[in-house]
Amino acid sequence: MKNRSLFLFLLASMILVVFSCKKTSDTPQTSFTPYQIQTPKWFPTMVIPADNAMSVERVQLGRKLYYDTLLSNNGRACAGCHTQSKGFTSDNYPGGNVLPHVNLGWSKNFLWKGDKTCSLEDMMVFEVSDFFETDLNKFNANSTYKKLFYTAYGINTITHKDLAYALAQFLRTVNSGNSKYDQFRRLEVALTPSEENGMTIFFTEKGDCFHCHINTFFTDNSFHNNGLDSVFTSTTMGRYDVTGNTSDIGLYKTPTLRNCELRNMFMHDGRFTTLTDVIEFYNSGVHQHSQNIDPLMTLPYKVNGLHLTQQDKSDLLMFLKTLTDTSYTNNTALSKPN
Repeated sequence: MKNRSLFLFLLASMILVVFSCKKTSDTPQTSFTPYQIQTPKWFPTMVIPADNAMSVERVQLGRKLYYDTLLSNNGRACAGCHTQSKGFTSDNYPGGNVLPHVNLGWSKNFLWKGDKTCSLEDMMVFEVSDFFETDLNKFNANSTYKKLFYTAYGINTITHKDLAYALAQFLRTVNSGNSKYDQFRRLEVALTPSEENGMTIFFTEKGDCFHCHINTFFTDNSFHNNGLDSVFTSTTMGRYDVTGNTSDIGLYKTPTLRNCELRNMFMHDGRFTTLTDVIEFYNSGVHQHSQNIDPLMTLPYKVNGLHLTQQDKSDLLMFLKTLTDTSYTNNTALSKPN
C-alpha cells in the first residue's frame, strides 16, 4: 500500500512538471521591465492605452523597427524621412514638408490635412499597412524579430497591429522638452535681451504667434488657413480633401515650432526655406481675403501687416532659436541602434 501511494505521488509530480513546462512555453510572457517617460512638470500627463503599457523591451523593439528598411518594400524606413539631427523631420522630401516626429504621444490629429484623427497606435497601423504596405511574411520569417516580439508582447505571429504598437512605444519616447526656453522656464538660464523681446512679441498681439503655436508644445494640434494663398486648386484644398466640407478649404495642421531652427522647409508645401522668410510672410505677406482665412489673421490691427521693425523681426528669430533642443537631437537613446 505504501509503495502504491509513493508511486502515485511520483506519477502526479511528473505530470505536474510536464504540464508546467508546457504552460511556460505556450503562455505569453507577462513580466516586463516598466518604462517611465520623463517629461517636464508642465507637460500634461500622457495617456497610455491599457493594451500597450510602456516597457523597456517594447520601446527597444520599436526603436529597431523605426530604423529598419524591412518595414517597406523599396528600402524606406521611418528614419529615412525623419532625421534626428533635423529634429526628426526631413529637409529634402520631394513631396513637400515633413511634419516632425516630436511629442506625438499627446497628438490626436495626424498629417497636414488631418487624414487621421486617432490614437498613436492607430496612426502607426496606417503607416505600416497603408503607407509602407509592410510585408508581414518578412517579419514572420525573421528569427530575430520573432524572438523580440515574443519577448516584448508574448506573441508568435507578427501582425500589422503588433508592428504598429511597437512603433508607438518608441515614438512616445521621442520627446523634446529641454530647449533653452524650457531651461528658462525652469529658472536655470536667462534669455538675452533680444530673445526676451522676441518672446514678448511671440506671446502678445504684436506678433500674435501664440494663439496657434500655444505654449508647451507650440502647436494647437488643429487646422487653420493662415492666408498663404488667395486662389485654391485641386492640389491646394487642404483639409477639404479629407472632410469634403467647403469650410475646410485651405486649412492645414499647425506644425510645432519646437526645433524649427533645424529645418529649411516651412509650411505644408515647403515654400519657405528660412525662418526669416516665414517671419516676413506673417509681417507683410498674408492674403487677407483668402477663403476661410482664420479670423485671427484679419484682426483690425493686421490689415496692413504686423508692422514689425527689423529689430523686432531679428528678436523674434532669436526667440524661435531658443526652442532648439540639442539634448533631443543628440539623445543616443533615440538614435539608430547598433
